[in-house]
Amino acid sequence: MAFEDVHFRYAPDLPDAVSHVTFMVPADSTVALAGHSGAGKTTCASLLLRHWDPTGGTVRIGGHPLRTLPLTRIRQLIAAVPQETYLFNLSIRDNIRLARPDATDTEVEDAAPAGERGTHLSGGQRQRIAIARALLTGAPILVLDEAVSSLDAESEAEVDRAMRTARTGRTTLIVAHPPSTLRTADTVVLLEEGRIVDTGPHDKLLARCPAYRRLLNEGA
Repeated sequence: MAFEDVHFRYAPDLPDAVSHVTFMVPADSTVALAGHSGAGKTTCASLLLRHWDPTGGTVRIGGHPLRTLPLTRIRQLIAAVPQETYLFNLSIRDNIRLARPDATDTEVEDAAPAGERGTHLSGGQRQRIAIARALLTGAPILVLDEAVSSLDAESEAEVDRAMRTARTGRTTLIVAHPPSTLRTADTVVLLEEGRIVDTGPHDKLLARCPAYRRLLNEGA
């Protein structure tokens, strides 16, 4: 997966939301996008999901420009865990099975990182259901969009464990806030005002990049 000098603006009379964005996500690795709100993280994730096409530059999967791939193929290749998880008035099992209606009970249980039951679910439990949906699709690429935002410490830890399970053997792009998530990524791409400031492993960015240290000190 690769972003090659990607630009995007939401309307012709608006400034670029992202500009000159170039980075790669090697197969079976995890790249985290870090930055303040409005830095361009979710825009990059949305471009990968092809909610929009870049204004300039190219997003590729397996060397193929996204523009050349049918949307049905992109949905087979990429599973997304959104920031807000919508659940229907169904059982947890059936909510997970929405990702693949023909899945067997065993396949649903294998995908499920959550074991709790009940009609009133916490934010962490809802997020784990969303992660289970993504796992059930079998897609080789995961996009996790701020999947642990607004959770208490215990729920964040539970979702973080589920995310690590989901990432195993998959290529993963994370829109990340908590330092605990950034530490587990192979590479962190730091964005400010739609541009890449620095790229590297968490520890190296922490040592060399003042903007990254400020981000973490401010609670990301």
